[in-house]
Amino acid sequence: MSRIWRTIKGYIFWTYERGSFHYDVMVTLILVFIFVAPRFIDFQDHPADHPLQSGEIRVTPNGNKGFIYQVDAAAVDAQDEGMVRVNFLRLIRPMSGSVTLDRVEPVRDASGRIVAYRAWVHR
Repeated sequence: MSRIWRTIKGYIFWTYERGSFHYDVMVTLILVFIFVAPRFIDFQDHPADHPLQSGEIRVTPNGNKGFIYQVDAAAVDAQDEGMVRVNFLRLIRPMSGSVTLDRVEPVRDASGRIVAYRAWVHR
C-alpha cells in the first residue's frame, strides 16, 4: 500500500525524472486533457461580443463561399434599405472584392436603436 501512495505522491509533486515511464504518463495525461477536454467540457470561452468601433468591419465565415459582414450604422449612413445596400457594398468591396449581397438586416441595441448592419454575402 505504501508503494501506491509513493507513486501517487510522485505524480502530485512531479518528482519523476524526465524520460521515465511515470513522467511520460503524466505528460500524456496532460496532453490528452488539453486536446480532448474542450470537446466534452464547455469552458464558456467564447469571444466577447463587444460593440463595433467606428469604421470597424467584422467578418464571420458562413458556409461555402459565404460571409457575414457587420458594419457600424454610422459608417453605412443611409435612410432606406436601397441606400443601406449600396453603402454597405461600398464599404466592404475593398476587402471582399466582387460579392453578391444576399440580405441586409439592422442590429439593434436594447432600446431598439440601430447600432450596426449585418449582411450576408457570397461570391
